[in-house]
Amino acid sequence: METSNVSQNRIRTEKSGVSLNKRYYVYILQSKKDQGLYIGYTTNLKERLASHLCGNVVSTKGRLPLQLIHYEYFVHIRDAKAREVYLKSGHGRTQLKQFLKNTLLVHNEIST
Repeated sequence: METSNVSQNRIRTEKSGVSLNKRYYVYILQSKKDQGLYIGYTTNLKERLASHLCGNVVSTKGRLPLQLIHYEYFVHIRDAKAREVYLKSGHGRTQLKQFLKNTLLVHNEIST
């Protein structure tokens, strides 16, 4: 009976888009070169960050060096993608700059 409950829970989570084994991240990098922000989404934060830092990502290659300044973890892919889209929007960027104002201030002071 215990095994049956585990199987039923696994099926329910798979149908809902929630995977207990998958992790979804929205991350924000800041360029130390131009102070600009890059917002991205990934399922493997360490690997994706390494790709950025090695210059293997076209959109950030010319903006090295980069620093990870924020990330968020999600259990549902749709939530992560929606958050990424929101943070890239006008309202999202405004909110982002507000909740990271101290981080952005420190990074801007260091680079100038």
